[in-house]
Amino acid sequence: MHHRRHERPLGGDRLRIEATAGRGAHLHITTATATIALRGPTPDHATYDVHLTVAEQASLHWLPEPLISAARSNLRQSCTIDLAPTARLVLREEQVLGRTGEPPGRLSTRLTLRYDGHLLLDQQTSYGPDAPAWDGPAIMAGHRATGQILIVDPAYDQQPPGVRLLGDDPAHGQAVLTPLAGPAVLITALAPDTLRLRHLLDAAHPLV
Repeated sequence: MHHRRHERPLGGDRLRIEATAGRGAHLHITTATATIALRGPTPDHATYDVHLTVAEQASLHWLPEPLISAARSNLRQSCTIDLAPTARLVLREEQVLGRTGEPPGRLSTRLTLRYDGHLLLDQQTSYGPDAPAWDGPAIMAGHRATGQILIVDPAYDQQPPGVRLLGDDPAHGQAVLTPLAGPAVLITALAPDTLRLRHLLDAAHPLV
């Protein structure tokens, strides 16, 4: 089954999406266009919460278009995933910090993955004004596009992939493939723009 969505969260908005792939189902969800976080009528932050559940023998592909943090916006985004032991997941996220020629707004993202009731991944990152060192070498290193692919497959219990680094020139972006402590792989990429980011993620995905 395929679904498409599109959102434009403004300051003060509260958005929540829930998707469940029932037992034996195969669900593929994308968005029609990029999600753009915009400055709203109030200084309050917007929230954009996604909750995904994948049951036994089911699979879910969550593949939205990029999230763009426009200047003076303030968005807190979270994605919480609960997987059954035999479930499979492919999740792709991309964030763009600022539209062309403008600085980014405030953006906080959190990704939480529970597999068979146990916490497998919990990561949080903040970007933009008031976020310490977000543009420094430890986080974005001067780039303006970041993304990741999270893949969960019980087959990785038997044959997990190894760590891989893609991209010879850090100035043009790099991606790293990292196995997690469970049947999962996380691909993380940084790039100067969305075109290069998509190229890096596309190159890394077939390796797993």
